[in-house]
Amino acid sequence: MAVPKRKTSRARRDRRRSHHALKVPGIVECPNCGEMHLPHRVCPNCGYYKGRTAVAVEPTR
Repeated sequence: MAVPKRKTSRARRDRRRSHHALKVPGIVECPNCGEMHLPHRVCPNCGYYKGRTAVAVEPTR
C-alpha cells in the first residue's frame, strides 16, 4: 500500500482546497413582480418570463 513520504503541510493542503468554497448563486429581480429568482428561468412567484406570462401560477396564501 502506498504511504506518503512526508506530511502534507497546512499551506499545501489549503491551497488544494481553495476551490472547495460554496459559491453564491446569481439572482436577479423579476421585472414584473420584483421578486428575486434565478436568471433565465420563469419567476416562481408570478410565472413571468421574457416579457410575457409563461406559466399560470396560483396565488399563495
